[in-house]
Amino acid sequence: MTNDMPDASPPSHLIARRIPAVLGTVVVGAALGLAGSYGIGGLKRNALAEAPCASALELSKKIAPLAQGEVAALTIATKPVQMPDLAFVDGEGQAKKLSDWKGRTVLLNLWATWCVPCRKEMPALDSLQGKLGGDKFAVVAVNIDTRDSEKPKAFLRDGNLTRLGNFSDSKAKVFQDLKSIGLALGMPTSVLIDGQGCEIGNIAGPAEWDSEDAIKLITAATAG
Repeated sequence: MTNDMPDASPPSHLIARRIPAVLGTVVVGAALGLAGSYGIGGLKRNALAEAPCASALELSKKIAPLAQGEVAALTIATKPVQMPDLAFVDGEGQAKKLSDWKGRTVLLNLWATWCVPCRKEMPALDSLQGKLGGDKFAVVAVNIDTRDSEKPKAFLRDGNLTRLGNFSDSKAKVFQDLKSIGLALGMPTSVLIDGQGCEIGNIAGPAEWDSEDAIKLITAATAG
């Protein structure tokens, strides 16, 4: 008995055409799957990178209304910025890094004796350190004179600015490091930093740091 039913299998030349098409679909699907995985992974990595500074951004928003009067020039951080671990030395020549103040809110200030606004600002910074300095807050004023290391020491001594540490960087690399992330455009430069080393805000130019306005703002920043 003969089988009169037609053969249901497609011709061999059609099979040959379909195999590459199927394989192509699989390859494209796999590639899209991998791209999706890497894309999600990349987003996760970005989120992790920004996570340490997320609280600093929330704090920036919180204290923004206090940036008025004598500290109205404070530029509030609007994106996560992890500060570089700036390196300098203390008065005894011992190596210091910004991370040595981890856990404390820091007002980082760069100054030089050749900078007139810097010199005028230093007494207020010294007074601020005397009023609020402690285990929660510190003024870290780093001198960047590159020629005569005795000159800033004499300035601090003659001005009786005893509450500020004698920190310095004779190569002024700290200025270049801040400039590379857009936080140093001139002198003086001050950056308010949270306990995790993230920017809260910055000021390009001098401010009355021992004023009532500054005390309120920094107290709020320290309290979180």
